[in-house]
Amino acid sequence: MRIMRITFADMFSGAGLFSAGAVRAGMTPAFAIDLSKDAIASYNRNVAPVGVVGSTLDAHDVPKVDVLLAGPPCQGFSTLGRQDPLDARNALALTVPEWAARCDASVVIVENVPPFLRSAKWQELAASFRALGYAVEAWELEAADHGAAQLRRRSFTIASRIGTIAAPESVAGPHRTAGSVLAEPVDPDDPMHVWPTPAGIAASRIALVPPKGDKRDIMRQAPELCPPSWAKVGCQATDVWGRIDPDRPVNTLRCTFQNPSKGRYLHPVENRTLSLREGARLQGVPDDWTFVGRPYPVARQIGNGVPVPLAEAVCRAVAEAMRRASARPLAA
Repeated sequence: MRIMRITFADMFSGAGLFSAGAVRAGMTPAFAIDLSKDAIASYNRNVAPVGVVGSTLDAHDVPKVDVLLAGPPCQGFSTLGRQDPLDARNALALTVPEWAARCDASVVIVENVPPFLRSAKWQELAASFRALGYAVEAWELEAADHGAAQLRRRSFTIASRIGTIAAPESVAGPHRTAGSVLAEPVDPDDPMHVWPTPAGIAASRIALVPPKGDKRDIMRQAPELCPPSWAKVGCQATDVWGRIDPDRPVNTLRCTFQNPSKGRYLHPVENRTLSLREGARLQGVPDDWTFVGRPYPVARQIGNGVPVPLAEAVCRAVAEAMRRASARPLAA
């Protein structure tokens, strides 16, 4: 029996982690676009040579596809940011329905942070989709429930012309742990197994953090290494300068995961942050991927992506619904 071929385009594609999940779910990439030259170079190297550098606000020759993926900027909605309703990037989400109409997509998947679903921009987005004949539903999914070794809750807005699509079910069994991922051996010649070498006060602080510890341990043992702001913050932001707990999924991997002051990103036992390869693995990226760019832009490409196992679960649910819909007999 011939399997239905499902093509997709990816807006705001980044390096292609969302697309990687779609490919694993049996979809075929036809087009991708992002503003970052490095990210598109990574996409073309690791996913498929269909990416172009550009803005979604500009006119592009976009092919007809079955599915449109979109991960518009989340900074204006994220609880890790300012949640600024006036952030100019928020309006980029409203370009997605226009692209859906141009692509003639049967299904559109818009990924973002959960607060996006409670924003005025989401209401505008949903109304635009409905005006084009799409039914709209929204899912909130936890990456760790779908095979990622990471606690990363994301929203998915599903605009469908094929009827209701059921959200993917959680993977049975316990969550995959960060320790199980970090224990996997790394090829010593892997160019992505690199991290900033700590020095000076940073090195002294890291050496004081015990397993599963954080900045509170530094404050207790060596207050002279701590700025006054740490005392003022008190019990807030305790994950900074923290070691990853190997017995649970890692916290949300941000694009600054190689900076210990930005979160619980210290290796569980070694006195360093995560390597780029370890960060990629925690996002579900396979080891045969190599990213284009200097270390910080690469970390950004990794941290800004959708965990690949979560992307695969979402895209598989959509692909299966599309195949069921195509197999339905036509009404008499």
